[in-house]
Amino acid sequence: MIEIDDSTTIGEAFAAAQQAYGARPFLAVPKGAHRPYHQNGYEISFAQAGREVSALVARYRSAGFGPGHRVAVLLDNRPEYFLHKLALNSLGVSAVPINPDYRANEIAYLLEHSEPVLALAAPERREQLEAGMNVSAHRPPIVVFDDGSALPPARTSAGNRPITAESEASILYTSGTTGRPKGCMLSHGYELASGAWYANGGGLATFRPEGDRIYNPLPVYHCNSAVVSFYGAMLNGSCQIQPDRFHPNRWWSEVKETAATVVHYLGVIVPLLLGRLAGEEERGHAVRFAIGAGVEPQLHATFEQRFGFPLIEVWGMTEMVRLLFDNQPPRQVGTRAFGRPVPGIEVRVVDENDNDVPRGVPGEMVLRHSVETPRRGFYSGYLKDEAATAHAWRGNWFHTGDTVQQDPDGMLHFVDRKKNIIRRSGENIAAAEVEATLQAHAAVKQVAVLAVPDETREEEVLACVVLHDDREREAKADVLFRHCYAQLAYFKAPGWIYFTDTLPTTGTQKIQKHQIFPGGADPRALSGMFDLRARKTRTERKDT
Repeated sequence: MIEIDDSTTIGEAFAAAQQAYGARPFLAVPKGAHRPYHQNGYEISFAQAGREVSALVARYRSAGFGPGHRVAVLLDNRPEYFLHKLALNSLGVSAVPINPDYRANEIAYLLEHSEPVLALAAPERREQLEAGMNVSAHRPPIVVFDDGSALPPARTSAGNRPITAESEASILYTSGTTGRPKGCMLSHGYELASGAWYANGGGLATFRPEGDRIYNPLPVYHCNSAVVSFYGAMLNGSCQIQPDRFHPNRWWSEVKETAATVVHYLGVIVPLLLGRLAGEEERGHAVRFAIGAGVEPQLHATFEQRFGFPLIEVWGMTEMVRLLFDNQPPRQVGTRAFGRPVPGIEVRVVDENDNDVPRGVPGEMVLRHSVETPRRGFYSGYLKDEAATAHAWRGNWFHTGDTVQQDPDGMLHFVDRKKNIIRRSGENIAAAEVEATLQAHAAVKQVAVLAVPDETREEEVLACVVLHDDREREAKADVLFRHCYAQLAYFKAPGWIYFTDTLPTTGTQKIQKHQIFPGGADPRALSGMFDLRARKTRTERKDT
């Protein structure tokens, strides 16, 4: 295990990893004729990665890139993302990954907000990136990532400040409760500490000294794959296997082909795998354990018994280095338990006034490292939003927005999200962003967006709409869906639309969402509910 401390940079840690693990495999991709890249598979060692990163460093340095610069990256889940990021970070440049499902106005916002000096794109993504540039006030040059001859000189001079553990390594965008996504600034120290914490989880999540092969189908524009497992693999000499994304028809063949020993999952993956007919392909794998979150309690034991390895539930978020693990036997399988506080993670469960609630009573989970250093191991803040950062850290405790309850023995159980966020297949969707998009349509008088349960994807987006003219509702549901689908990433569009004459409000005209469907009834069963879930698909590529 590569040792790091509070002063280690990503470039220093990667250099140490090359020296320690040279010939070991570092990055891999399964075969895939459905992809536009590495169709015959891909694998690269630590030493080979080091040589490629060194060449990229020389290329970026000669073009004048350095401290203070940011580079936007639209490469889907290509393994080259990690090589470019290591090179950029070694020069003090920050990487800003772009969600490949973003529409033009979402890309434009990210570019305007983060102000990158360059944008890297996969060949098949260039047109999509250009569409965002066309409606953006900030337009950096676009380069196809593997065309080194086209790298233009940096438009602005790099700073001369030293690269330290506090230097910005990346900005990851996470949905905010007030609309537009917030940019989480992550430092070199944050990303390395996150990987070290993951690699040292212990218990049933113990990584082997000789290294493991970590199959992580989650997107590299999220913290799980881009930071947590990747830097864990780098520090402990393991190999990260990066498929393009999860698909139930490819899961077992890819896991077996790549000899994966650890896999990552989200709650949505579990029922999709259980729903497949049992067959030879699901046996004979080498998986030792899985790390993830959101498994439905009634499916947890069933999955483990059928497939033969534990699903280790964790809790984490982009703003926080340290995962909480339910990795020490006996685990609480069949509940929503995700671990206990440990040294380095102090936890309180509080009410709306930040007063502690009794054990067993739901409340918001708030965190800190310690009373002396509350923010150690957390994100550096929200980009250009000091007020939101200060609000999240009120009282020197980070407010997660998650409602939990704690057992007398300290075990924490997830209950719900306090924030106005919809969680669909691992994506956080801000209700306010969808509301703003719908409200901009001329047909909409008033709108409220909320989460409804979904048996496959955990939650789905429900839009409750008051129309100016409520005739031809079915046609208007189609129009409003297409309006959202054109403006927002496909997963943010309403899966359900419900038209109503009025929405309940307070005396100050604030919509009271909890009163729209009183009595605990499932709103999906109401007459007049339009089910649009089947239309929420990616249009850029097709599954095989």
